[in-house]
Amino acid sequence: MKGLFFDATDDMAAVFHKVVRADDPRLDVNIQLEVTPAEIPGMFAGYDFVLDDHSMLPTEAMRLCTGLKHVIFLGTGARSYMNPEELAELGIEVHIIRGYGDTAVAEHTIALMWAAARGIADMHGAMRRGEWPRTEGRQLTGKTLGLLGFGGIAAEVGRIAGGGGMRVLAWNRSPKTAPGVTFVDLDTLLAESDVLSLHLLLNDDTRGFLSAERLARLKPGVMLVNTARGALIDEPALIAALRAGRIAHAALDVFVEEPLPAGNPFAGLDNVTLTAHSAFRTPEASENLIRMGLDIAKRLAG
Repeated sequence: MKGLFFDATDDMAAVFHKVVRADDPRLDVNIQLEVTPAEIPGMFAGYDFVLDDHSMLPTEAMRLCTGLKHVIFLGTGARSYMNPEELAELGIEVHIIRGYGDTAVAEHTIALMWAAARGIADMHGAMRRGEWPRTEGRQLTGKTLGLLGFGGIAAEVGRIAGGGGMRVLAWNRSPKTAPGVTFVDLDTLLAESDVLSLHLLLNDDTRGFLSAERLARLKPGVMLVNTARGALIDEPALIAALRAGRIAHAALDVFVEEPLPAGNPFAGLDNVTLTAHSAFRTPEASENLIRMGLDIAKRLAG
């Protein structure tokens, strides 16, 4: 089997060359930040599989890739970039990678939560402008953290938050148990969480899961943290809730449209803390990710 890492950045190409092994399938590396749909058929010709880091793979473009059999998406959110069911109908199987960055994303989630609670981003910006704001923050010890969805990342978030003195609740679509975590129904989670952190996979069932109706059921003054996928939330409804003060603060690493376009309402709200879809970006997580992608390729070639 022959593969192509077609949208490698300089950083990810360096990681690839660090972790690749002599017995891995042949894989060419193309350093290109942006790949257009029109380029895809010619670029993929002659390859059995591709590694996709961040590029859209429209079904119509992929229909012309007659020799391609596998797409290895470097992460869990393939649905934000392609339609796996439609690609399967074309004979192209989509593979995702879970667990590579659980610790990295969990630490970023915790960092966003505390930054939002203490208004760190606002104070930082104001002080750079020569101001001296001494705002009152929120103490989180003794408060309730709600985890919406419970996989590896949420388990790490719960462990860290529990060690910091927070009460940890969780809701998951299938039954689970975990030390230090109390599993509750969705209504209880929404009503009792002082901080709600999203940890659902994005699929047809979870798209828009945190709807206007569910946002309205959140505890007044709640803080919302999202390091999962932007499309899990009804963004216009969230913006309205933030403007009304029903949600005290949102700390967001992910958005429906990325990069965040100029003029996006989130960027103009004082009660929003923003990061650029970077929760997973640590050297350790990147090495895990590429190595796990190569291991999938090796199994396919097996």
